[in-house]
Amino acid sequence: MIPVPLGKTDANNSLPPDVIRQIHEIKVFFVENIRSAVRFLQWIEHPIPEYEIHFHILDKHTKAEDFADFGKILGKEPSGILSEAGAPGVADPGAKLVSMAHRRSVPVVPLVGPSSILLALMASGLNGQQFAFNGYLPIDSRQREEHLRHLENKSAKNGSAQLFMEAPYRNKQVLDAATEFLKDDTELCIAGALTLENEWVRRYPISAWKSKKKDLPDNIPAIFAIQATVQERHPFQKSSQQKKTRNKKRRK
Repeated sequence: MIPVPLGKTDANNSLPPDVIRQIHEIKVFFVENIRSAVRFLQWIEHPIPEYEIHFHILDKHTKAEDFADFGKILGKEPSGILSEAGAPGVADPGAKLVSMAHRRSVPVVPLVGPSSILLALMASGLNGQQFAFNGYLPIDSRQREEHLRHLENKSAKNGSAQLFMEAPYRNKQVLDAATEFLKDDTELCIAGALTLENEWVRRYPISAWKSKKKDLPDNIPAIFAIQATVQERHPFQKSSQQKKTRNKKRRK
């Protein structure tokens, strides 16, 4: 399982030397896009010529019969999964192949490298003890509004951080929706272009984001994280457990 940076930089500041050494020993790769996979292998100066490397497409369109062919490859020699960016198997089609490897008792080795989800959470200062990653928001504007409110309500109930992502060209649409539909005191952190030279991380309450929306860079891959103010229960409001106990005593 090979993490891939969001983009190429002049200096490698994301992958430890031992990880690169292990990748250099692999010549069978399951990838989302061959062209970008080749660029990544060239960036880490993979010693095996490109024409000797075997690439297999693994994306959201991969069919069941393709996975059957993949099963014949697993375990025969070291192979690697490369996502387009970030950690493979996390918000990524690679998870299905990993499940197949476990069923066949093929060892699975996660290599150290960047995960935009964890990096964004680390940089946000939001609740790292309780959080959830929710993938992509719905494209439909009405459904997006409902989903944002749903995530905010979840956060308000237990104080959790709620993370999600979006295609870069829809970042501003998501920010517009967040400032329109979320409460003013809800905290929003946007972390974009993580590990790159143009890395951009900002956190404000929604009330402040309304005047800062123009500052969001265009077309950067980003993770969004929100955390709402926890709802305080009225002192006279009984918890569900208290109600169950009281009803049980009445039955006795």
